[in-house]
Amino acid sequence: MSQRESMPYDVVIVGAGPAGLGAAIRLKQLAAASGRELSVCVIEKGSEVGAHILSGAVVDPIALDELLPDWRDSCPLAQTPVIENHHWVLTAGKKTEFPHALLPPFMHNKGCYTGSLGNVCRWLAEQAEGLGVEIFPGFAAAEVLFNEDGSVRGVATGDMGVARDGTHKPDYQPGLELHARYTFFAEGVRGHLSKELKRRFDLERDCEPQVYGIGLKELWDIDPAKHVPGKVIHTQGWPLDDAWGGGFIYHQANGQVALGFVVALNYRNPHLSPFQEFQRWKTHPAIREMLEGGKRVSYGARAINEGGWQSIPKLAFPGGALIGCSAGFVNVPRIKGSHTAMKSGMLAAEAAFAAIVADRQHDALDDYETALRASWIDRELKMVRNVEPAVAKFGGTVGTLVAGVDMWMRQLGIGLPFTFKHKPDHEQLWPANVMPKIDYPKPDGIVSFDRLSSVFLSNTNHEEDQPIHLTLKDADVPIRHNLPLYDEPAQRYCPAGVYEVVGQEEGNPRFVINAQNCVHCKTCDIKDPTQNINWVVPEGGGGPNYPNM
Repeated sequence: MSQRESMPYDVVIVGAGPAGLGAAIRLKQLAAASGRELSVCVIEKGSEVGAHILSGAVVDPIALDELLPDWRDSCPLAQTPVIENHHWVLTAGKKTEFPHALLPPFMHNKGCYTGSLGNVCRWLAEQAEGLGVEIFPGFAAAEVLFNEDGSVRGVATGDMGVARDGTHKPDYQPGLELHARYTFFAEGVRGHLSKELKRRFDLERDCEPQVYGIGLKELWDIDPAKHVPGKVIHTQGWPLDDAWGGGFIYHQANGQVALGFVVALNYRNPHLSPFQEFQRWKTHPAIREMLEGGKRVSYGARAINEGGWQSIPKLAFPGGALIGCSAGFVNVPRIKGSHTAMKSGMLAAEAAFAAIVADRQHDALDDYETALRASWIDRELKMVRNVEPAVAKFGGTVGTLVAGVDMWMRQLGIGLPFTFKHKPDHEQLWPANVMPKIDYPKPDGIVSFDRLSSVFLSNTNHEEDQPIHLTLKDADVPIRHNLPLYDEPAQRYCPAGVYEVVGQEEGNPRFVINAQNCVHCKTCDIKDPTQNINWVVPEGGGGPNYPNM
């Protein structure tokens, strides 16, 4: 019997992102409409709601319109509707404007808004609390709790005040058990509890492997003369060669520009550094001109689900459900996922409420899965299901053409008569000795920067004397296997300088984990070629503290 204190709820939600907060609000709306009492709790590992939220973001308001029709009256997102939409194809020194008319209509961003998704979540949290939802930031869900019959009973938060050697510090506090009729997992991309649930309930047996990208983002205050609120630019091409990805530039409110770069994690060259590709991208003349005279004010990074429709796992299991990016509803060519994440939370909420009204608990919410497959999420993701795998299969140029033809055909009600498959990202690396080394330019301190000064701007902080949350299944693998074969790619794919190999010149290489730098992007958990790195939650409240991201 556990000695931890416990608290009972009707529904517990892990993660205060768009999916989790959308679910919480919908549950309370349904309860209020029926005159029924319903207890709903949301726990969030960030120090505050929004602290770990990072997205471009251009938001399709379709789910917001359904959930809170009056959101434009008070939500900060309403400040900046998209007024211009551009797509640039870059070469080393030039840009070519891709004709807007050649893009399928759903790529035009008409009716969308650009702004900080973190601030949207802060606003959503206010709406949820106004309806009676209990929200606990700074509490990380560290363990799934199960009933004797194997169904999910709830979650336990992590212990606080545990030293690195496992002993209890003077401020030690044991975790808290949160019991629920149903538990929603809205952890975001590659959540460590969601990984466990997928294995335990075999949720991925009938779908393709999930594949990912890494998105790196900065906020800049730019020269007001160069700022056009609502201007949206996407780029493809340079500087990537073998790899696939692209950039975004969003002119948002208050003279700020959100810009970033996405690299698909199926790249082959272990010498590639997504962070340095991002910094090099900013030196392109068309982008440098926009940034010069401005000031970088924030930095962050996050993995992105890119598998799409064919990679969605089974969503419901006894006692719980996956919602949002824990399941993977990103529309890759639109570079949008907050609207689909929020809608998935709303649909799960409706299924759970119906089950509670029927006095059920801890069973599988199969109605959620049925409703989602009949919703606009399913229709939207089916339309773009061949985009990412076409590019992965045929490369940037040919793959883009194949994907574009397929999207246009589906827009017209036809489409390719098959769906491309995925290969796991960690299987894609080639040996370092057969791939070219990449000569990255040194940062100039004007538009390009190093990793450590960038991490400083993410406000990342972890209690230093705590167990390292980046765990190795086998501590010998990085030096024995990854270093000779792949030149230990963790040194480069991590956007925060967490991983180092030291002592090589002395002939005594050692693998060092600087866990304090971790921005919780999960790239290491995804891209490590032997799947030796397992990301687990640190103490609640640790990690980045993103402002306006």
